[in-house]
Amino acid sequence: MTTPPSRAARRVAPQVPEDAVPTRVLVFGMAHEDGTVLAGELFPVAEACGQSAEQVRSCLRRVVAEGLLVRSGGSGATARYQATAAGTAALGATMERTLLAYGQDAAGRGWDRQWRLVAFALPEARRRDRQLFRDRLRALGGAAIQGGLYVSPHPWHKEVADQAAALGIDDAVTMATTDDLNVGGERDPRQLARRLWPLDELAGGYEAFVQRYRDLPALLTAMRRRHDKLADASFLPGALSMAVGFQACFERDPLLPPELLPRPWPGRAARDLLVTCRRLALSIRQSSGRPALFRLFDEAIEQMPLTTGPGGP
Repeated sequence: MTTPPSRAARRVAPQVPEDAVPTRVLVFGMAHEDGTVLAGELFPVAEACGQSAEQVRSCLRRVVAEGLLVRSGGSGATARYQATAAGTAALGATMERTLLAYGQDAAGRGWDRQWRLVAFALPEARRRDRQLFRDRLRALGGAAIQGGLYVSPHPWHKEVADQAAALGIDDAVTMATTDDLNVGGERDPRQLARRLWPLDELAGGYEAFVQRYRDLPALLTAMRRRHDKLADASFLPGALSMAVGFQACFERDPLLPPELLPRPWPGRAARDLLVTCRRLALSIRQSSGRPALFRLFDEAIEQMPLTTGPGGP
C-alpha cells in the first residue's frame, strides 16, 4: 500500500504545466553524460511528473525531427535515443552556461573590461543565414548596437568564428575588441549594459522566481529535522516545476559579468535558491542513488560552492 504524501511533501510538488516546454525540459533533463536518453527511464519519470506518455512521445518526435536526437535502437519502453552533434552541442552549451553563471557568482567579478564587437553584412538572398547568425549571437549573450553590429563582454570570438564558418559567411564578418565603447555618447560600462540588455525585465523574472520558491528551503529543512522522506511522486514533479520556472529566466540571461550588473542582482539569488533546494531535496529523497532527472546538473553542482547569500555582495 502506498503511503499518501504528507502536506509538506505536497507543497514541494506544485502542479507542472501541461505543455511542450516542460516536456522538452524533462526529455533533455534525462540525458546521460554521453547524450543517451533511455525510454525505460524517461516514461516512469514523466508519469510521476504528470506528463502523459503521448506528450512525451510527441516531444520525442519533435526533437528527432529537429535533428537533436536520433533513435539508436529498441522500441517503446526499450527505445534508446542518442543526441546528435546538434543535440550534444545544445546540452554542452547549457552546462557551460550553468558553470559560467555559478563561477561568476562565486568570484563576484571576472570581467577583463574588454568589449568584443562583431559586425556582419549579408545580402537579402542570404536572409536565412543572416537570421541564424543573429540568433547565435543572441544565444551567446550578444546585444545589437545597431543593424549588423553586436557586442558582448564575453570572449566569444572563437564561437562566433565557428558559427560563421559553419554558415560559410566568414568573408562577411568582422570582429574587434576594445576597452573604449561609446554608444550614443555613453561610455560607462554599467550604463551601457542597462542600455543594451533588458536587465530590468530579466531582474523581474528572477525576482518572481525567488518569490515563488523563497519558503521552500525552510520547508525542506524542517522535513529533514523531522526525518521525513521525500518520495519521488513529490520529488520529481517538484524538481521539474522548479527547473521550468528557472529556465524561463535563465535562457534569456546574457550572463553578464557581475561588474556590469545592478547590485544586489536577483539572478544570483535565484541560482543560490535553486541549488539550495536541490541539495536539500536530495538529502531527504526516499529513493537511494542519484535521480535520473537532471543528473548532469547534479554532477555539476557537486563541485559548486554556495555563494554568500541572497542578492550577492
